Amino acid sequence: MLKKIWTIFKRDLKVNVKDFISLYILIMPILFGVLINIFTPGINDTTVNLALLEGENKEQITYLKQFADIEVFESENEIRNRVEGRDSIIGIIPEDDAYYLLTQGNESEAVIDYAKLLNGLYESDINAKDTNAELIELGQTVPPLKKSLVNVAILFISILGGMLIALNMVEEKVDNTLSAINVTPTSRTTFILGKSVMGVLLTIFGTAAIILIIGFGGINILQMILIILVTSLLSVLVGFIQGVTNKDIISAAGSIKMLFLPLIAGVLAIEILTDKWQPFFYWDPFYWAYKGTDMILSESGTWTQILSYSGIVLVLCGIVYAVLAPRIRKGLE
Repeated sequence: MLKKIWTIFKRDLKVNVKDFISLYILIMPILFGVLINIFTPGINDTTVNLALLEGENKEQITYLKQFADIEVFESENEIRNRVEGRDSIIGIIPEDDAYYLLTQGNESEAVIDYAKLLNGLYESDINAKDTNAELIELGQTVPPLKKSLVNVAILFISILGGMLIALNMVEEKVDNTLSAINVTPTSRTTFILGKSVMGVLLTIFGTAAIILIIGFGGINILQMILIILVTSLLSVLVGFIQGVTNKDIISAAGSIKMLFLPLIAGVLAIEILTDKWQPFFYWDPFYWAYKGTDMILSESGTWTQILSYSGIVLVLCGIVYAVLAPRIRKGLE
């Protein structure tokens, strides 16, 4: 049985490497990881950018680097050209014995006020150690935006796994090999397991790639594998049903995109809606998967919680299987 599953998997792998759409799906997790890493800030990143003259006042540059992102330029004209760029940056330019702020005019008041405050604190020779305020940390060490994007990307990849299975099933129909399975020694169960390997491996590989690229290597890997595997079951089921019912790649890929709706609904429910609205989304397996993955990425989830969420996802996937299994069996006949 294992040998037959391996043979089916090798065939899918060869086909996917040669097909552009399948190959694009295979490398998409890496693209996700790189883009999230580039465009999302860290938890301590500032949104205030300042432009200063290089060599004019090294102490000022060192001081302001504690509180803002600093760019240095050789002349005032270079600072002016930089301030006139599309992003938000404020120039601090010396004038006689003082400094003036150079703005483009479309910066927010909060950014301008913060720049004024920093410049005033520097001129008053006030340091962070001079304050009597006490810093109390709440233990949040993961950038919230980055964590949410990683969470969504991981669930999105599980859907891509289902899409890959659907594409492979359509390819079997195009080659007229799907109906031939009934007259071969390979059972339907073996065939289904063999066709599922590619989608499940993509989910595991994609999750690992994103986690390593973005820097969440300290999380509990076993917890993550558990919740991703049970979540991928739903994508596998839908991938099979779309693969056996569609006649071309475009319609199969378009049909499986329906899974994006419950995924987005679960994410928005957790991130936006209040507690009283949460029970309306308990039917959504992506809702529970998102909650479990969020705890894992925050390194705050216990095994009891992760097992509970995984169990709920597994039960919901079982209900989906009970509904779709007859159609899948009929499609394989």
